[in-house]
Amino acid sequence: MKILMLTWEYPPRIVGGIARVVHDLSHRMINDGHDVTVITYRDGNTPYYENDKGVDVYRVDNYMIHPNNFIDWIMQLNFNMLAKATEIITKNGKFDVIHAHDWLVTYSAKALKNSFNIPLVSTIHATENGRNSGIHDETQRYINDSEWLLTYESTEVIVNSNFMKGDLQRIFGLPYEKISVIPNGVNLNNFSGVERDYDFRRQYAMDNEKIILYVGRLVYEKGIQNLIGAMPKILQNYHDAKLVICGKGGMIDELKQEVKTLGIENKVYFAGYCDSNKIQKMYKCADMAVFPSTYEPFGIVALEAMLAGIPTVVSDVGGLNEIVDHGVNGMKSYAGNSNSIADSILALLFDAKLCDTISKNAVKKVKDLYNWNKIAQDTHYVYEQAICKTEAQKQAEKIMQERANKTEQATNTAKDISNLLTFRKRNAYA
Repeated sequence: MKILMLTWEYPPRIVGGIARVVHDLSHRMINDGHDVTVITYRDGNTPYYENDKGVDVYRVDNYMIHPNNFIDWIMQLNFNMLAKATEIITKNGKFDVIHAHDWLVTYSAKALKNSFNIPLVSTIHATENGRNSGIHDETQRYINDSEWLLTYESTEVIVNSNFMKGDLQRIFGLPYEKISVIPNGVNLNNFSGVERDYDFRRQYAMDNEKIILYVGRLVYEKGIQNLIGAMPKILQNYHDAKLVICGKGGMIDELKQEVKTLGIENKVYFAGYCDSNKIQKMYKCADMAVFPSTYEPFGIVALEAMLAGIPTVVSDVGGLNEIVDHGVNGMKSYAGNSNSIADSILALLFDAKLCDTISKNAVKKVKDLYNWNKIAQDTHYVYEQAICKTEAQKQAEKIMQERANKTEQATNTAKDISNLLTFRKRNAYA
């Protein structure tokens, strides 16, 4: 197949989980013999075009004029993505399928689908309704409506968890059979050859301290505020613990102030944004990872931690709740509950055997269920479904048009006969 991926982020530009999903899925598709083209935003000095190990990656600028707000910025980006895709199609021919990732590419995806009659598949990675526990202002309403429009225009819709499938049915009223659940995955070779680096580890904690690792954006729905709130109880029971926070976000100043207020500045380290190589080393140096989200459609970082072989604690929401079985391949806590987070962490700190058991089970589960070979095959099947449905629709429209033409011809013939009879009758009277 010739596949077109539309996404607003692709490595080295990484905003959230979409970049890694598109990157890994595209490369797996290439290995399976497909042609994959990615159109994305050009960030910094990245090249306008590169062949990324077989994946054709085209990057577009936003307009030079400064947009009024984020929505205007996204619309301008869509115009340029549409222009680039049209240029590629004109030069190299049509794609077999378009795969759009989230609402940020809705308008370019819709225009390309309708202009070139190409089947459209979309992946909804998260919803604005879920991120904000409802729709509270006009910007959120616009994003929510754009999400609905993308799902409406798509022949097939992919989500990464059963939780998300229920969410889309509830919010947008999508038919059950239109939504396919295909989980995200991780590159199983991510930690090949990566071992614990003690010199690297000593930058963040002393040798006697157990590192509790958080990786993710510093925003409310990721629950980092609740993890910080759990630290006093953890330290009261296990003094040799250290929380290392990797990530950036709008809550950074608020979180630092909370750490200061709690008097635990020497036990919480803000490591800032970490690139993929640094994150790999960080996982291997940590003694456990914690992801206390209050909203999480999937939770790819949990898979990374589990694959790294470290005990993982998650909240009981969304996709995280489906990935982890409590006490079997990880630990769960009640979402938004610092006391519950502390209890799950302390259980691991005091039980080395439990840590070893759940770590081994976690690695096995990730390798069995979340590998890109299976995910790419399932995605390819959805593409085939979309193509078949589009072709069937074309045939149905063709038949309806033929019937309409025949009906019109019959009607015209009947009118002609009626007019002829009327003419003859008049002549007979005359």
